[in-house]
Amino acid sequence: MKMHYSVAIIGGGQAGLSMSYCLKERGLDHIVFEKNQIGYAWRSKRWDTFCLVTPNWQCRLPGYHYPGSDPNGFMQRDEIVQYIEDYAASFDPPLKEGVEVSKVRRNEADNVFEITTSIGDFTADQVVIAVGGYHTPKLPILAGRFPEEIVQLHSSEYKNPQSLPDKAVLVVGTGQSGCQIAEDLHLAGKQVHLCVGGAPRSPRRYRGQDVVDWLDQMGYYDLSIDEHPQKEKARSNTNHYVTGRGGGREIDLRQFALEGMQLHGKLKQVSGKQLEFWENLKQNLDQADAVAENIKKSIDAFIEKNQISAPTEPPYQPVWQPETEILTLDYEQANIGAVIWCTGYQSDFSWVEVPVFDGKGYPGHDRGVTGVRGLYFLGLPWLYTWGSGRFSGVARDATYLADTIAAKRKFSYSNSWSVVNEFLLGS
Repeated sequence: MKMHYSVAIIGGGQAGLSMSYCLKERGLDHIVFEKNQIGYAWRSKRWDTFCLVTPNWQCRLPGYHYPGSDPNGFMQRDEIVQYIEDYAASFDPPLKEGVEVSKVRRNEADNVFEITTSIGDFTADQVVIAVGGYHTPKLPILAGRFPEEIVQLHSSEYKNPQSLPDKAVLVVGTGQSGCQIAEDLHLAGKQVHLCVGGAPRSPRRYRGQDVVDWLDQMGYYDLSIDEHPQKEKARSNTNHYVTGRGGGREIDLRQFALEGMQLHGKLKQVSGKQLEFWENLKQNLDQADAVAENIKKSIDAFIEKNQISAPTEPPYQPVWQPETEILTLDYEQANIGAVIWCTGYQSDFSWVEVPVFDGKGYPGHDRGVTGVRGLYFLGLPWLYTWGSGRFSGVARDATYLADTIAAKRKFSYSNSWSVVNEFLLGS
């Protein structure tokens, strides 16, 4: 195996594989380093009943759109892993699995990037960091306030209800993972206490179509970060909660409450055996509903503007309201035996020793192109569009970066030959 490549790709997930496909299509020699194995995060960091929340037709990796027979369905965890494995098999990328990259630095003297890996040192003219933005699970300080006998898991460690103690479960966080895990436990007959945060929710279907189909027709998925009303703030927004389970449906926490799930405001404090909650349950439920209704209104406006024939639906009516909010709860009396922290991740690019990061550790870039010549990022949420970190939009970004890499490589070769010609003519 040679030790220098035109391009090195760090990360062999859907982003890294997409980059490899586009570079191979352009005849550029490269290598892909993957710390684990293809599909590792999907296989090992998702629960048993996990499924996509966007329809299968949105799985559009470059050169390999969803090949199955259910484009409007939602692939489950093992099917997602198979899709990624089949994608890699379709074009045979120069992939090195089980190789950890511990350092990337720029050698200005030799005009190359130096890459330290678990199988040796490599150099590359250009480098693509394709490891996404979800690296280290975030656990609040409050996690240290619970006794050892209570099982505590981050959402990435949760597998199924049967693996937990035969007791009630406290789920903290209502992003996509929190709501879906709460539902998984609820359907299994577990008593669930859910701390409801400020995450928005989305309708699943509206006026005859999946909401994703409407948003696609409306051009939402082509909206760039520069065109987004919130600009770069959109990158840190919590995803709307909805599910693809059971063929796809809405998640209405109010309905869960009617069925016995205990809803609380955000977790405020753990003091002795007492859980303390903020008095914001009603506010958070109302805000989530308002977002869902605004999505419907934007679809209504699109239908009216384009004179589309579509069935109408009655306005949403809340099926449950919190009469009084429970602000304290004794977790021992409530028989809580497990806590699942659905509190997200934080990025860690400390191993990339190149000065392109802001004070929060986020790389400065324009569509993945950094201010350091030859260094790129791919697969980050809202790198360019909503789909940048997903199956639906990574192809657009990978294609753009591949064209940029090819153009810079061509420019470098042109400059090199100019220098040689000048030397020969001068001599």
